[in-house]
Amino acid sequence: MKMDYRPKLLTFSLGNEEYGMSIIMVKELIGMMHITPVPKTPEYLKGVINLRGKIVPVVDLRLKFGMEPQEYTDRTCIMVVETYVRDSIKTIGLIIDSVSEVVQISADTIDPPPESTSGIDASVILGMAKHENNVFIILDTEKIFDFYDTI
Repeated sequence: MKMDYRPKLLTFSLGNEEYGMSIIMVKELIGMMHITPVPKTPEYLKGVINLRGKIVPVVDLRLKFGMEPQEYTDRTCIMVVETYVRDSIKTIGLIIDSVSEVVQISADTIDPPPESTSGIDASVILGMAKHENNVFIILDTEKIFDFYDTI
């Protein structure tokens, strides 16, 4: 019997773009909270939060992708993810504009990333997922977090 691989993505927005990340990576969504700045780190690394006794670095994905900064709103949140970074699992918070929905997609609806993208480094894109009338940029969390040694 052949298994139909249908990954689930948590979709979210940054500006006018829709992104998706494997739901397996997402541990929780939390509202904006106090972020303690860390000196001499990249601008996109906003600092760290204390999440139930664990220090978690927080990245503003808009800034990481070279987008214009934006005021945080009541829809802005921190998506806490776990991913492999240099052969160990790390917990990282991502500031996103808003959460959209969880979608289940078929593997055959995922296309490879485009050769060139405006704004973000194509190496952080796993693929482009088509779902209903939308296209989601699927992110590769391992490649996004190349900064981790700077903390």
